[in-house]
Amino acid sequence: MKALLYRIFSIPGVWAVSVVAWFVTTWYFLFRSARRKESERFYRALFPDGTPAQIRGRVWRQFHAFSGLFAERLRLARGKPPRFTSDGWELFEQTADAGAGGLILMSHLGNWELAARLFRRKGLRLMLFLGARQKEQIESMQKADLLGEGIRLVVAEEGGAGAFNGLEGLTFLKEGGFVSMPGDRIASGTARMVQVSFLGHEISLPQAPYALALVAGVPLFVFFALRERGGSYHIICRRVEVKAASRKARDAAIQAAAQRYADILAEVARRYPEQWYCFDRFLGERAAERTAPEA
Repeated sequence: MKALLYRIFSIPGVWAVSVVAWFVTTWYFLFRSARRKESERFYRALFPDGTPAQIRGRVWRQFHAFSGLFAERLRLARGKPPRFTSDGWELFEQTADAGAGGLILMSHLGNWELAARLFRRKGLRLMLFLGARQKEQIESMQKADLLGEGIRLVVAEEGGAGAFNGLEGLTFLKEGGFVSMPGDRIASGTARMVQVSFLGHEISLPQAPYALALVAGVPLFVFFALRERGGSYHIICRRVEVKAASRKARDAAIQAAAQRYADILAEVARRYPEQWYCFDRFLGERAAERTAPEA
């Protein structure tokens, strides 16, 4: 039903999708209290000095910024790529020119779909690892559009074993391709994780991207595509070192790299707070609560 409605309202154009998405998002804001409260919890951690009204205002803008992604997706599908500026894009070009591959951490901050399309349109080979949510029809349409762009997708079905085929990703990296994996979400079937500090809370991050980059001996990048006023986008790319001199040093190297990613995520989230598009529980216990001694 969701996919059918999306197709119907996309016929008149971007404006129709924008209007409908705004009303649907407003309904979610007003009546999906669990999602709203989780967002409020996130923004209280991001801006601890914010008043309740300021926090609620950020959640309102977050919800409606998310609804704007549907119109942006339609613009992309109709061949209208946005203008963009970059901070660090040359890192990818330098890596590709050297004939090397690289592992990219995507996040629920900014427009990851635009980022993936941008890679392909710049002539870079991309394998995208995604988790599949059952019965999420619009997400299925989204994946079909990405396949049409020539992006190689590896989709993990929810609850399935072996969510990420490390061998397939390793081969692609060795061939000079770029592999994108979720940096801020544990994918289905991924058992191993690493605990880091984020905004004064403990969070769990997937260990697989760091382990794969370490084994493949390729650079690891953190990548964001963030919307600016006027409809343009700003690309931010940061390189994260993940190196170990021995097998015994691997765990420490992964821990340090994951913490560096969390620090970058917090830094960019403060600059673009309303473009945080994770509505599930993300923050764990407060670090002070976790380390407090028993009475």
